[in-house]
Amino acid sequence: MVAGPRPHVGPATTPPGPARKVLRVSVSTSTPPPTEDVVLDAPERPRPPILRWTITTLAALLVLSALLLPNTLPALKPNRFTRIPVEAIIGAAVALWLPRRPRTIVAAVSGVGLGVLTVLNLLDMGFRDYLGRGFNMILDWELLDDAQSYMKDSMGTTVTVFATIGAVLLVLLLLSLTALSMVRLSNVLAANRGTATRGTLIAAMAWITCYALGLQLAGMPIASDRAAAALKIQATRVTDTIRDEAAFAREARSDTFGATPGSQLLPDLRGKDVIFTFIESYGRSAIEDPVMAPGVDQTLTTSTAALKKAGYSARSGWLTSATYGGSSWLGHSTTMSGLWIDNQQRYRTVMASDHLSLTKAFQKTGAWDTVGVMPGIQKGWPEQRYYGLDKVYNAFQLGYQGPKFSWSTMPDQYALEAFQRQVHGKKRDKPLMSEIILTSSHQPWAPIPKMVDWDDLGDGKVFNPIHQAGKNPSDIITDPTKSRAEYGKSIQYSVTALTQWLERYGTDDTVLVFLGDHQPIARVSGDHASRDVPISIVAKDPKVLGKITDWNWTAGLKPAHNAPVWKMSSFRDRFLKAYGSTPHPSTG
Repeated sequence: MVAGPRPHVGPATTPPGPARKVLRVSVSTSTPPPTEDVVLDAPERPRPPILRWTITTLAALLVLSALLLPNTLPALKPNRFTRIPVEAIIGAAVALWLPRRPRTIVAAVSGVGLGVLTVLNLLDMGFRDYLGRGFNMILDWELLDDAQSYMKDSMGTTVTVFATIGAVLLVLLLLSLTALSMVRLSNVLAANRGTATRGTLIAAMAWITCYALGLQLAGMPIASDRAAAALKIQATRVTDTIRDEAAFAREARSDTFGATPGSQLLPDLRGKDVIFTFIESYGRSAIEDPVMAPGVDQTLTTSTAALKKAGYSARSGWLTSATYGGSSWLGHSTTMSGLWIDNQQRYRTVMASDHLSLTKAFQKTGAWDTVGVMPGIQKGWPEQRYYGLDKVYNAFQLGYQGPKFSWSTMPDQYALEAFQRQVHGKKRDKPLMSEIILTSSHQPWAPIPKMVDWDDLGDGKVFNPIHQAGKNPSDIITDPTKSRAEYGKSIQYSVTALTQWLERYGTDDTVLVFLGDHQPIARVSGDHASRDVPISIVAKDPKVLGKITDWNWTAGLKPAHNAPVWKMSSFRDRFLKAYGSTPHPSTG
């Protein structure tokens, strides 16, 4: 049998179009296996150009926005984002110079760093809006827990939980996006090295020219180093905090009255029941702001007249608080210690020290029983030792069974009545020195309690219908106009409750010192408000006010606009000296 010719299959002809893979297939026969080309379609699926450029554009916008982001809310305007950031130019140069792997690592790390800087800028915005100062990355993390508690009391547990989870997720998302964006941009630059190099050089020359000539666009310098400046601000705060800690520790050990014997402290107040009362957020704006002042001033005028009718006289002035918008304990401790305590580290230092507090001076004499009434305290309070208080009544020890008014655990009127019932109204062998913190004027100023008949207070359940008819905190705190109006009403309530208590329960030997701890937040007091708070001393005995004649304070409960203004830290020494204390310095 003669074998026929071997069939031959030539290479397949492929039409023009997408690339195809060619697979050679062997066919088994009795003769040497022929090969057959089988063509399989396997087109590549590159990412559409429009999608690639959209992602790149979004990444560039995110990075540029983070580099140009200011750290105050008033500065958050479009003209802040029409600038050339020098940090972007430097970053581009580094990305073009580095090999692939180091470039990716540097881009990812710097992206996370940029995300962290953005978070710090946002925290700065919040702290400046509420506390009138920037965020301190060493001292202020623990205040975030207080903020969470405040939100829980004001907005409820559910809102707080979701807000907290949302905030954490947003931070993680921001850090991830800034890192991915930096990696994306660095890869794009490396893939287009020639064009990117020319663009970087042009941008650098433009930045130098704009910087040298001071060129502006929409009122802002075109050449920007905002991110570098923000980083410098944070670094300066850290170094200043570390230096301040050591310096303040030395300052706290030095005390004008630290070695004064108890027998030489406050001799001119012996036999008097002295009450120091802080009214939450009672600031100068309450008395002088055109929106809030009419109602508050009317209350002060009416209360002055009522006290005068009851036989009391008053003198009032101004103190400049060490805090603003919140952190009330800094105002309390500054007033009582005679030290300027404007941050948490200073507060911790003085609380652990033997520096004499004004309230402890009364305890040191042995001539007074000392008591604290703290309706805002809902946990252990080791500061009791520093303040020299024999007994402290917290939120759970005043017998209140009524509703909470947002952050405030109970209305001021009830807290004062409980003080009268459990402390002030009882017979005792010694006069009483009391420190009382009134909280009804704490933000968010909704709902606000109203005065009821003193005889009807009972266990506080009388406030249930008032609470139910009150306004929703979320409707007030987000509206500056409503916040200002309700804040003013809360101050009127607190002052009325305190002065009515004095009319009702005060004696010939009662001496009342009351003041604000700080101004309300900027949304209420204004972006450029002072840190001043009013302070008043009220007594029946003319000798008590006669001791402070040279202070030149204003008669009545409303300090004049030009009344003396002292630093809050100066009050302790002035008060001790006015009432006969003899200085005996200690140096620690």
